[in-house]
Amino acid sequence: MDVHAVALDLPSDANLIAGQAHFIKTVEDLAEIVVTSVPGATFGIAFCEASGPCLIRTEGNDPELIEAAVSNAERVASGHVFFLLLRGAYPINLLNAVKGCPEVCQVFCATANPVQALVAQSDQGRGVIGVIDGASPRGREQDAARTARREFLRNIGYKR
Repeated sequence: MDVHAVALDLPSDANLIAGQAHFIKTVEDLAEIVVTSVPGATFGIAFCEASGPCLIRTEGNDPELIEAAVSNAERVASGHVFFLLLRGAYPINLLNAVKGCPEVCQVFCATANPVQALVAQSDQGRGVIGVIDGASPRGREQDAARTARREFLRNIGYKR
């Protein structure tokens, strides 16, 4: 078995939720989750069908984000994997709804960082076995960094 690190494409100002699901209905259900959770968000979704015609199924309202999601799906080329790219919303705004979607088996990541999918390849095909999200820690948080984190969260409205 071979393992490859596949860099995922995140257009500027976009966030990514990547995961695994089990049915072609997923792509429409995820689209409904986005528009009902954050009505003004723009998004693109690609879902890799794992049987039958094995197509990359798509939904969305932003052609650039749809194309980036499809590009990720083509490079990763693993069955039942989805890529949801968002603008005008953060993953925190809809992550619980995505995880609660009946078809979603797991979420690999929710990020705006550089990210790589770890893809295993066997004789049967390919599968995502995990992700590398962002960079490794460079040290421990000290008082100044703690204060900056707390101020940032309050400035963007996520804490009072």
